[in-house]
Amino acid sequence: MKKLNIYFPIVALSLLSQITFAQVKDENIGSEVVNIVKPYTPTISDAFKVKETPVLDDDDNAKKEVIQYNIFSFPVASTFTPNKGKAAGVDKQEREKLYKNYATLGFGNYGTANAELFITENINKNCYVGGMIRHLSSQGGIKDLVLDDKFYNTSLDVTYGVRERDMNWNVDLGVKNQIFNWYGLPTSTIFFDETTINAIDAQQTYNTIALGGKMSTKDGLFSEGSILFKRFSDGFGSGENRFNIKPAFDFDVMDQKINADFLIDYVGGSFERQYEADEELKYSNVIFGTKPSILYQQDDLSVQIGAGIFYTTGKFNGVSDSKLFVYPNVKASYRIVGDLLIGYAGAEGGLNQNSYVDFVDQNPFVSPTMIVAPTDNKYDIYVGLKGKLANAVAFNVRGSYNNEDNKALFVSNEFNPIYANTEGYAFGNSFGVVYDNIKTVSIFGELKADFSKSTTFGISGTYNNFSSDTQAEAWNLPQLKIASTLDIDITEKWYAGASIFFVGERKDRITVQDDLLVNPGTFSTQEVTLDSFFDLNAHLGYKYNKRLTAFLKGNNLANQQYNRWANFPVQGIQVLLGANYKFDF
Repeated sequence: MKKLNIYFPIVALSLLSQITFAQVKDENIGSEVVNIVKPYTPTISDAFKVKETPVLDDDDNAKKEVIQYNIFSFPVASTFTPNKGKAAGVDKQEREKLYKNYATLGFGNYGTANAELFITENINKNCYVGGMIRHLSSQGGIKDLVLDDKFYNTSLDVTYGVRERDMNWNVDLGVKNQIFNWYGLPTSTIFFDETTINAIDAQQTYNTIALGGKMSTKDGLFSEGSILFKRFSDGFGSGENRFNIKPAFDFDVMDQKINADFLIDYVGGSFERQYEADEELKYSNVIFGTKPSILYQQDDLSVQIGAGIFYTTGKFNGVSDSKLFVYPNVKASYRIVGDLLIGYAGAEGGLNQNSYVDFVDQNPFVSPTMIVAPTDNKYDIYVGLKGKLANAVAFNVRGSYNNEDNKALFVSNEFNPIYANTEGYAFGNSFGVVYDNIKTVSIFGELKADFSKSTTFGISGTYNNFSSDTQAEAWNLPQLKIASTLDIDITEKWYAGASIFFVGERKDRITVQDDLLVNPGTFSTQEVTLDSFFDLNAHLGYKYNKRLTAFLKGNNLANQQYNRWANFPVQGIQVLLGANYKFDF
């Protein structure tokens, strides 16, 4: 069956006949392959924290801001990698040497271990090779749990690249192994006897192999592109293949810039069983797309006009379906008062490919029984203002209305003994995916400031109002998110920082035993509200010399006993002590 969906008129479709496929556009390998040739930027990871760093795609109009600010995401057991040394501010002083390689080792409570090794070397003037090994693990120890909550995350990434005058390219290979446990057994709402608990094997294993390449040129019709193949599997016989090619072209016609991005994106996989029945799930979907646009610039005005055209054909358990989509691709900005005040607006859309590995990255406690299908982002209409309040203070405010069909929502899996599913995820301790049409009204604001050369501050917040068509709620989507960070260079040797994250209430649907004293029991589903939470984090570092730095990192310092997901509490106060050593060969 074929369907036609048109959401916006197409501008200048005749341009497409002038454009031919060549190579592919940039596509990073996600969390599986890291671009290890760029200068290392230390990160603090935490799976249950919020990341809210907005990006405005307005490079043709806006100048690069001096202020830099990042909000990091933190896992349950966090790590900290100290900042690289900065060049001395006084010319008479010797500038601090920046080393190409580093090693980090840290240990903390909950049996937390973190290790990183980054190495890069130039083979000759134009060629380089590099690699990174990362490990993060925790032995668990969250109070009042009856199932194991330990986890492991180990990855290896290698790259080979060539830098030439007119062209750069590289090839990346990444492998990753992860171990998680579905430890969120709902013992407060369902009675489980000791025999049942002891029989639950709650461990899940994820394995990823990714191979990709990137290319960019400075002259010619082809500008940049990427290619990626990813194989993802788990400990329950599930497997998924992902392959995509993304080329990008640009050229000038009568002093106007023409851009054209192309896409071929395939995902296909299978699950050995469904949640409610012992029957195999198979899915595949391929997306063909292009987004041509023309850029008009005059004085303080910049306008990009274009459209996105996507065709998808998919199959689920032998049933095929094909659709054609047309989306808006319009952006505009105007310098009201130079760099001090810039107004911007736009209307954009696209067909977003979902995958099993993407769901795991967002929520590692999903069950291997899901339906995987793309999301139709019909349009995202936005308007905003950005600029500077002072030379060291920048701001951005934005309002938007987003219309998404078939948006994936995480919801707690039901527990029901009649399903005869005895796998370790089938006791109300995992999550499935449901799809619904979601409309979102959002208000976003951020402020970034450099109070001095040694002190930086940032704060951002988003308020969302969701409306759904068929589901009772937009499950597990918070209305309010706020994040703030502060970094201080205390002296030449000492530095410190702090961050706080707030996540508002979320809705979920859980299974409740009607009478805990009656066994075998009867069960029903109940809507619940997950409490809002905040997470306070801080770090302190000491630069012993140019090579060696010691650090102390603390997460969830307020010891908040919150649930990021229903029945999945996070660790309390987390402390990590370690050191970082920089070196060259």
